[in-house]
Amino acid sequence: MADRLDCLVVGAGVVGLAVACELAGRGREVVVAERAEVIGGESSSRNSEVIHAGIYYPRGSLKARLCVAGKALLYDYCAAHQVAHRRCGKIIVATGEAQLETLRGYCASALANGAGALEWLDRDGLRALEPEVAALAGVHSPTTGIIDSHGFMLSLLGDLERLGGALALNAEVTRVERHGDRLRVAAAGGELDARWVVNSAGLEAPNVARMLAPNAPAAGYARGRYYAYSGSSPFRRLVYPVAEPGGLGVHVTLDLGGQARFGPDVCWIDRIDYRFDDSARDAFIQAIRRYYPGLDASRLHPGYTGIRPKINAPGAPAADFRIDGPAEHGVPGLVNLLGIESPGLTASLAIAQAVAAIVEGRSWNSVLAYCR
Repeated sequence: MADRLDCLVVGAGVVGLAVACELAGRGREVVVAERAEVIGGESSSRNSEVIHAGIYYPRGSLKARLCVAGKALLYDYCAAHQVAHRRCGKIIVATGEAQLETLRGYCASALANGAGALEWLDRDGLRALEPEVAALAGVHSPTTGIIDSHGFMLSLLGDLERLGGALALNAEVTRVERHGDRLRVAAAGGELDARWVVNSAGLEAPNVARMLAPNAPAAGYARGRYYAYSGSSPFRRLVYPVAEPGGLGVHVTLDLGGQARFGPDVCWIDRIDYRFDDSARDAFIQAIRRYYPGLDASRLHPGYTGIRPKINAPGAPAADFRIDGPAEHGVPGLVNLLGIESPGLTASLAIAQAVAAIVEGRSWNSVLAYCR
């Protein structure tokens, strides 16, 4: 006879851990099943570690609403739990006349999304903030920040365990099926019957979803490279070009030690593959020099790659987050979190609240209201 459980969360990335903590904090019995031998080893640790303001996303979208709500929750959490972070701010720059209208659009969308006003910067204003940046104009986002994502996940795991939840590593979910009024899950050679299964499997979430919801979108993978920049950083803030299809462009991010890195670019691939391809280095350098002409290419060194969990086809408009509960797919007890790419880290605590609302039987409208 299979063991019985209230809630099983599939995937111990930052979103899965946040969901598990939220459910455990509401008195639920929770186990997190992670196929790897570590937590957060894929998208959650292979990213820019940016706390996003909520600028880029269409008004009313889940990305916009959950990012803005999640940003506030995340800053509060970091302060309360001593998770390393810094509200360093960022600038987004236009290097050509055609991009100026895009910057104005960012100012409008930031206000519409509740992300706060952006400060318009002319050449002199840019030079005052970031002397090494060359651009026609820019906007300054003061609420953007950076975070120690691994430290955040360790804090969430500690909270989960204090609340009575558990983590199972090396526990890949291989089957999910209806079994009476529960969902039977096969993982790590055993079976259990869960009242709720929250599919937060990141890159594999569409494949897990299709075990019970065959109309779920197919998994897509967009790999991006990050280059480390040796020596002291030329920048005090994050520096972004205007966004490009599939991502936010090759930008400057800083770690909490002040070290600069550049990335990511966008390359669609047909499988999960983290190999670093240095063959397009020249194109990467050209992208950086559009706004940082003083780049010393000899200081660029291959860093790491990350893969975005896409649910849209290459060339198609970016998909919104999908939080599919029983009302969407018709399977009682199942919540699928699909296409949780950037700003998933920023939105993680708000996504967790939305999932908890579904588990507690709230309507979808109340979920959106709950997350502003």
